[in-house]
Amino acid sequence: MAEVATSASSSANSSARSDQLLVVVDPVARRTDGESVRIAKDVLSAGASSTKVCLPDDGEEFARALRRRGSRRPVVVGDDRALLRAVGLLHRHRELAECALSVVPVGPVLGLTRSLGLPSGAVAAARAVLDGAERRLDLLVDDSDGVVLGAVGIPPVAGHGDEGAPAGAHGDAPPGAPHPASAAVRPWLRTCRSLVRTLASSRPVRAAAAPGSAGPARLRVEVDGVTLVDLDRPVQGVSVVPGAGGVAEVEVRPVPVGVAQEPPLTARGRTVTVSGAHFRYRADAVVSGPVGTRTWVVREGAWGLTLPAG
Repeated sequence: MAEVATSASSSANSSARSDQLLVVVDPVARRTDGESVRIAKDVLSAGASSTKVCLPDDGEEFARALRRRGSRRPVVVGDDRALLRAVGLLHRHRELAECALSVVPVGPVLGLTRSLGLPSGAVAAARAVLDGAERRLDLLVDDSDGVVLGAVGIPPVAGHGDEGAPAGAHGDAPPGAPHPASAAVRPWLRTCRSLVRTLASSRPVRAAAAPGSAGPARLRVEVDGVTLVDLDRPVQGVSVVPGAGGVAEVEVRPVPVGVAQEPPLTARGRTVTVSGAHFRYRADAVVSGPVGTRTWVVREGAWGLTLPAG
């Protein structure tokens, strides 16, 4: 792992906040957009009183660099998965409460960082690190000690942030799914997929789906111990999002009865449990499962993120 220490000269912009930074550059960001990484490093090095840049080659070195940050403020240069890795590591070591993260979004999967309010350009994001303010945010913690910053989705439908992500970067793609580049090389694949979607939409809805599939499923959803939907009512999907004030926003979309589209069932609470047939779920940029039951608990103000001031 390469490390570079720099200090801003006395002629640096006097309005920049004096600070000591540990800049950890995710290897995926370096491979996919080296120019944005270079710009971010230049802006941060020029604006901070002292900057230490770490270039880990893998997840283990990434974790080691973050754990050895000392009194320096950690800045992650990377995409959603790098942010999740950093938050998960700090959570496991019970250091989230005392450590505010800063992020410069660079990489192929950026839907979560955008939704959190981080600027998309390297210059704007780096300036937000220097001049922004810490905001305490809620998160979800599941019963396997996993963390969720944005949303849980059942079934794990691919998010827009995954478009363009390299194959093998994370376990989001279903088995047998073609590489995104294949569709660009072979346009006829898009026509085939469109035909499959059309045929699938014309098929009658089944009452239940096989375990782990993306179709309707029979699930029990409980919010603070109160059953929102039970196993006798198949559902199309479930979403759980950390809301404001330490509660989660829960939405369940039932399978329509006949031709009428039913409105979603909604609830708010601190503890959400989903159980039933083995199911997969999407937590931010990661697909997990199958599991028979999973419980998420809201942790109010559990982590800090530097966001643009104002």
